[in-house]
Amino acid sequence: MIRIADFILKYLAEQTTVRHVFMLPGGGCMHLVDALGRNKHFTYVCNLHEQAAAIAAEAYGQYTNDLGLVLVTTGPGATNAITGVAGAWIDSTPLLVLSGQAKTTDLIGDKGVRQMGVQEVDIVPMVSPITKYACRVVDPLRIKYELQKALYLARSGRKGPVWLDLPLDLQGAPVDETKLPSFEPPQETGGDGRLDGQMDHLLNLLATVKAPAILVGNGVRLDGAIPQFLALAERLRIPVMTTWKAADFLPEDHPLFVGRPGIVGQRGANFVQQTCDCLVVLGARLDLCQTGFNHPHFAPRAKKIIVDIDSSEINKLEMALELKVHASSGCAIRVLLEKTKCRRLPDFSKWLRICKDWQQKYPVVLPEYCRNEAVPVNPYYFIDVLSETLPADALIVPGSSGGCAEMTLQAIKLKRGQRLQNTPGLGSMGFGLPASIGACLASGGRPVASMIGDGGLQHNIQELETLHRLNLPIKLFVLNNNGYVSVINMQKNRFEGRLVACNPESGLTLPDTCRVAQAYGLKVCRIENQLNLREAVKDVLGMTGPVICEVMIDASVQTAPRLSSRILPDGRMESMPMEDLWPFLPREEYHAAMSAAEGLK
Repeated sequence: MIRIADFILKYLAEQTTVRHVFMLPGGGCMHLVDALGRNKHFTYVCNLHEQAAAIAAEAYGQYTNDLGLVLVTTGPGATNAITGVAGAWIDSTPLLVLSGQAKTTDLIGDKGVRQMGVQEVDIVPMVSPITKYACRVVDPLRIKYELQKALYLARSGRKGPVWLDLPLDLQGAPVDETKLPSFEPPQETGGDGRLDGQMDHLLNLLATVKAPAILVGNGVRLDGAIPQFLALAERLRIPVMTTWKAADFLPEDHPLFVGRPGIVGQRGANFVQQTCDCLVVLGARLDLCQTGFNHPHFAPRAKKIIVDIDSSEINKLEMALELKVHASSGCAIRVLLEKTKCRRLPDFSKWLRICKDWQQKYPVVLPEYCRNEAVPVNPYYFIDVLSETLPADALIVPGSSGGCAEMTLQAIKLKRGQRLQNTPGLGSMGFGLPASIGACLASGGRPVASMIGDGGLQHNIQELETLHRLNLPIKLFVLNNNGYVSVINMQKNRFEGRLVACNPESGLTLPDTCRVAQAYGLKVCRIENQLNLREAVKDVLGMTGPVICEVMIDASVQTAPRLSSRILPDGRMESMPMEDLWPFLPREEYHAAMSAAEGLK
């Protein structure tokens, strides 16, 4: 006989690559906590808030592409974890949450009351919309079945979070593990069975077009198919754009890489996206940040081929599509690799040269940003300097919201071997610090650089103690703009400059980052201006252990280039197309870019 709590940890140790469990203890999960402490396979990480535990586990699952594991108690312990789970749901990260619960005899059931058990909250219906599977296990004999089912669903198809709610008496119940029924996974199809013919159609189409492009997303990573994708891209010799979640697939200097398009993007990449005559989208869900807010205006000249494992993500698109390929991107890539082995492929070198010229002509970091003067630091210049200085094995974990996230993904120049991960779908403040901890542990201790805002840091600032305790090689660059600059810019642009709750003048104050970090026992430094910025960044990266570096940012710098609108002579607002980013180019220059591909033969 074995206690169910011990069985759960034993099974997870045998069936996953997980080595760390992110957790907070509590009475509602006492048997699970005891079992975790007794299990020699796992190292438990004592976060100081369940939200941080879930975020760290989400980052762990992102890095390993296997699973992140969270253990929380009942009631507030479970509800606190929801934000991290929502991030995993949107970005398709495999994650398992184990939550304690009141005893089965104390549950609300059909009594019609709000609570019966101590700290009881009916968590399963709360998290069901943001999980692939959520279940309260009340029958001890079902524990193996439910655990196997949850693990299967988290790691198959379109991956995502799952949740098992475990009452206290069930956790402590003894079972004979040899008599536990198992879950039998259904036979996977991975699509609608038309893949082979559709890939023939795609290759035939490529033989007729002059200016194709690929937009690759995180689905390729989730399928474990990045090496195969790179082999395919280099065989086809087609310009490649990446989403934010796939930013590290190709280094900045790769001959096929032409940028990251979007409503906050890179001008050259947006030109490629909007003027190509064929767009192959692999494993990218095409959210509004990618397409803009008017679907028919996305890549309007292109015959569009969308490959996605989730047919709903294809069917939501209100635009003309040449091919809707319901299949995993990994399967599609493997079929294309096989079909192109002996096939004569078109030459797109002239078009590729146009794309690379745009990339070089329209850098995000402009020369005027890079003054070596005693002025507050331009955030774009800082990211540019950091890009130059980071080692080739760096793990980069930007915050997931606001100007800090946007400017980082616009300006960063990744090197071969570097890894960047974030959670942009939810875009929540407070992800950067716990995500850095989870990613660093998952990587076995790679050096981490994290860029977060002074506002976002406050949301999980207690994790500075977790960072101090674990002594991880994380360099946390806190970009201090004395408030919420994204909100400031929004309010200035939309509400005639009226500011509310976004800086000291409008009611928001933030503490001294360095003094707070020192109170946690961490090494700190502050970069006040752009004098010797490169040397200052090198010094921080050269320090051992965790370091908190506060960077005093020029708060007047706006995110650019970005999708915007302009006021027409009659006073109406006009939303600009994705190829016409603010700050707007001279019209002659803009029209020249729009016609650049027309002469290709």
